[in-house]
Formats: sequence, C-alpha cells, structure tokens
Amino acid sequence: MDLSLAVFVAVYAVMIAGRVPGLGLDRTGAALLGAVALVAGGTMTPAAAWAAIDVGTIGLLLGLMLVSAQFRRAGFYAEVTRRLAAHPGSPERLLFELVLTAGALAALLTNDVVCLAVAPVLVDVCRQRRLDPVPFLLGLAAASNVGSAATLIGNPQNMLIGQALHLPFGRYLLDGGVPAALGLLVVWWVLARAYRGRFARELPEQACAAEPFDRGQTQKGLVVLVLLVAGLLAGPLPREALAMLAGGVLLVSRRQTTRAMLDLVDWQLLVLFAGLFVTNHA
Repeated sequence: MDLSLAVFVAVYAVMIAGRVPGLGLDRTGAALLGAVALVAGGTMTPAAAWAAIDVGTIGLLLGLMLVSAQFRRAGFYAEVTRRLAAHPGSPERLLFELVLTAGALAALLTNDVVCLAVAPVLVDVCRQRRLDPVPFLLGLAAASNVGSAATLIGNPQNMLIGQALHLPFGRYLLDGGVPAALGLLVVWWVLARAYRGRFARELPEQACAAEPFDRGQTQKGLVVLVLLVAGLLAGPLPREALAMLAGGVLLVSRRQTTRAMLDLVDWQLLVLFAGLFVTNHA
C-alpha cells in the first residue's frame, strides 16, 4: 500500500476512534505523527508539507480564538449565564432563553468555546435553582452546534469550508441563518417535551468560585467583535487578516497579559488542522 494512503487511513481511523487503544495518542497526536511520517518517508519534502498548510484558515482560527479569549478573561460568558438564571420564570423559559443565547453566541464566538465557558456556571446555576442540569447541558451543547452553523466563523469546519470555497460571509449568513434559527427552536421543543415535569432535582451543595466580571474588558471585546463582523460583511480584506487584526488589537492591553490570552488559545486544534492539511494533500 502506498505510504500516503496508509497514513491517511491510519490517521482517520484515529479521528473516528478518538485515540489509539492502549496509548495516549489522540486525534491531534495522530494528525501530527501522520504528517511527520509522510515527510520522514520521503512522500513529501519539508517545503511541500509547509506549503500544504492553509495559513489563511490557521490565521482565521487563531484570530477568532483570541477574540473568544477576551470574553472568557472578562467573565462575559459567566455573567450572561447568571443573568439568564436571574430572570423569574419556569424551567422551560430558562431552557428557551439558554438555547437562543448559546446559539447566538456560538454563531460569532465558535461553539466549543461557548460550551467550555458556559457549562461550569450553568451547573452551578442549576444547583442553586434546584434544577436538573442535564437538559440544560444538552440544550447548551445542541444549541451551540446548531447556532454555529449560521455563520462562517461559528465553528472550525465552517471556517475551513468558507476559506476553501471562498464563500462570501453575508451570502452564507442569509443561507445558513434561517435553518439555524429553526434548528434552535427544534432543540428547545424536543428537550422541553422530553423533560416536561422532570426539571426539578436536588443536588449537593458545592462551593464554586464566582468568576469576576470585567465590564470594561467586555465592552472592548464587543467593540472589536462588532467591527470584525462589519468587516467580514463588507469583505474588502481577507477574513484571516481581519481576524488576526482583531486578535492583535485585543492583545494590546494594560490589564490582560499576552501569556494569559495565549493560554486560552486551543493550540491542539491548530496543530490538528495543520497535520490534516499535510495528510490530505499527500
């Protein structure tokens, strides 16, 4: 079997399984190891491997991760979750508001970041209101995925597709926004129906450190995000350039250190994409 085909099959087998049985090698490690094997085996030169990596997609991902990091550092996600829970009303209403909010946030700030940032606060909120966190966590996960499909920056897959096919941001939003909005309503309806009369649940008390909310840093992030979306809709500059510019502006701060911001970047995902670019090209 040709080395490039063997590496391709092996890498995607790990993509499906999640990790190599008996080893600590996960998807990212497999993608990186596959790229190394192709270069070491002579199938690709180092220069060809570097050229196979879509720098535009990596730059777009990195820039948007920095924008999301700004909101995480400012405590924005936690504050939004707490404000939702503070509204009086039924569990069905809280679930409805959570689904719409998570979907909207995921459309602009990527779905995985929204899930990671909101989930811990959501569990704490459910504990305080004596609610079963399971339907709300399911709503968060499903709504983040559905909402992220509305834009070309909602998830890494959309970013890759948009970059490869040169899809216009505004046109895609018109095509993807309606089915995503309808999908959010379906998510709420299914969960509200499935858990009707079963939302109440007592959970043991657990001390959770309240994440501080920084209004100034949040406002800074919102201004940059609005300008970024406006630039994406206008379309004069490449998306990756706009995203990196937004991330670079947010790195210039008197209160947020560069290291703190970069610590929230998903470097594993960037390495995964780079390895897959090389494997697929081969």
